Amino acid sequence: MGQTLAEQILSRAAGRPVSAGENIVARVDLAMMHDSISPSIIKILHQELGAEQVWDRDRVAVVVDHVAPAATIQNAEHQLALRRWVRQQQITHFFDVGRGISHPVLVEEGLARPGMLILGSDSHSTAYGAVGAFGAGMGSTDMALALATGQTWLRVPETVRILARGRFRPGVGAKDLGLRVARLIGADGATYQSVEWHGVEELSVGERMTLATLSIEIGGKAGIIPPTGPGWEEHAARRGIIAPSWLCVEEGARYSRTVEVDLDTLEPQISVPHFVDNVRDLSELGRVEVDVVYIGTCTNGHANDMAAAARILKGRKVARGVRLLVVPASSEALQQATADGTLATLLEAGAAIGTPGCGACIGRHMGVLAPGEVCLFTGNRNFRGRMGSPEAQIYLASPEVAAATAVLGYIAHPAEVMR
Repeated sequence: MGQTLAEQILSRAAGRPVSAGENIVARVDLAMMHDSISPSIIKILHQELGAEQVWDRDRVAVVVDHVAPAATIQNAEHQLALRRWVRQQQITHFFDVGRGISHPVLVEEGLARPGMLILGSDSHSTAYGAVGAFGAGMGSTDMALALATGQTWLRVPETVRILARGRFRPGVGAKDLGLRVARLIGADGATYQSVEWHGVEELSVGERMTLATLSIEIGGKAGIIPPTGPGWEEHAARRGIIAPSWLCVEEGARYSRTVEVDLDTLEPQISVPHFVDNVRDLSELGRVEVDVVYIGTCTNGHANDMAAAARILKGRKVARGVRLLVVPASSEALQQATADGTLATLLEAGAAIGTPGCGACIGRHMGVLAPGEVCLFTGNRNFRGRMGSPEAQIYLASPEVAAATAVLGYIAHPAEVMR
């Protein structure tokens, strides 16, 4: 019988063949921690577990991304303590303010690779599935145990297969596919399961990261895209990465369910307040005027996302009364946007550019929403109070819809601008 991608990766990590439902102890290939959770992880590691050093300084990545630059004195103190700890531990992979969000940074640096088991102190660590890794978010105690021992324990998850057929129409893309799946199976439809995305070989690694990060929004323990197709090959060639031959889609793999999506008929999807799976077709939405359009995050702050928005904004201006905030996911994405003219287009349209990082996604700085404001957001969560006031309204959509919305002042189809 064939194995799912999750079973293949966890078999390697466990040192023996495993199947869904088994509880295993597995070797960790890479552990990531960020600024917001690091104080509690470090406390548990040293004070509760009594470990003086991490198990392997070359297999730990530390990123300052959640509140970068620091917004309060407390943030600054925590980040200073983290920098000192990194030096004391001689951590090899440290990325400070401005490098960007942990997930795309680790992918860009070639640290996240196919077949790896990667743990992160962030729920969107499912993002590493964009390059065919098993990425999972864990809490402070589990992360501290992994840092101390290089091991973790978990139940091998069942797998939901998402099967995309056809091709995207103009103005429709990976974000719409991800939101459509959330609409079809709900926020708990893949709870503690791995989500395998099939039929998306043409997507770039940035677009794949959109799907991988959204996997947690349907309950996924991991979200994995097979490392095949033109999108993967371009990334692999640039980074000098070769996917292991043992990692592939196998005949006879057992899936808990298969969900099919027809891309030929898919239209822009909008997640309306206050739940990610509360999704509608844009044509069903009616006229929703906005105060803020925010393009960014680990889900849609990549170079391809900014370029998609710039193609719509080129030669146009942001509507009066609307604020357009653009926060690149990484410094590499910002550099690419600078080199190819994307950044100039965004600035000419009236966008405000933020420091690469998580920005206002978690409502702690760089664009917090006021009571009554309406935001069209390319991120991954629209929970009440997520980006500031609990009286604000957050809608989720693609970068293309975001750009059209910024121009017209209401949530709009890209075709309304490009006609």
